Amino acid sequence: MVEEVKKSSEEKMKKAIAALHYEFNTLRTGRASASLFDAIKVDYYGQKTPLNQVATISVPEARLVVIQPWDKSVLSEIEKAIQKSELSINPNNDGKVVRISIPPLTEERRKELVKLAKGKAEQSRVTVRNVRRDANEEYKNLQKSSKISEDDLKRGVDEIQKLTDKYIEEINQVLEAKEKEILEV
Repeated sequence: MVEEVKKSSEEKMKKAIAALHYEFNTLRTGRASASLFDAIKVDYYGQKTPLNQVATISVPEARLVVIQPWDKSVLSEIEKAIQKSELSINPNNDGKVVRISIPPLTEERRKELVKLAKGKAEQSRVTVRNVRRDANEEYKNLQKSSKISEDDLKRGVDEIQKLTDKYIEEINQVLEAKEKEILEV
């Protein structure tokens, strides 16, 4: 019983870390990256379709992204979707491909992005702590219904705390790396 709760909790904590990585990939830094466009959906024949499913996204240079649609008729929709996104970048459409020049970030924008990254990291920490709280509640309920002993309860709570500390530290390391990437000129 104790191991099942621990295993399920660790799985949820891993998902929180994976979600944080995904969120950070969509944060724009001064460098071009195909993952910036992961969250963009294009209106493709009436369906909201992820951009990477209607076009090839390549990064030929450090500050340039080229998006080549498989169907030329979707070019204007790609352009509209990028303009509506929160990336604040202007796409250039030459009739065949969409070129996006990634301008260097201003100091003010870098600070905003760091603040945003810290907020996302804090959300992940809260998620991990909520998993800990739920696991501890589950252990207490198991002990109340005499399915585990008091020693098992204490051991389970200690193991969940160790997991929580481990994943909070991992979140801090991911945040530190993202901050460094954002502040890099």
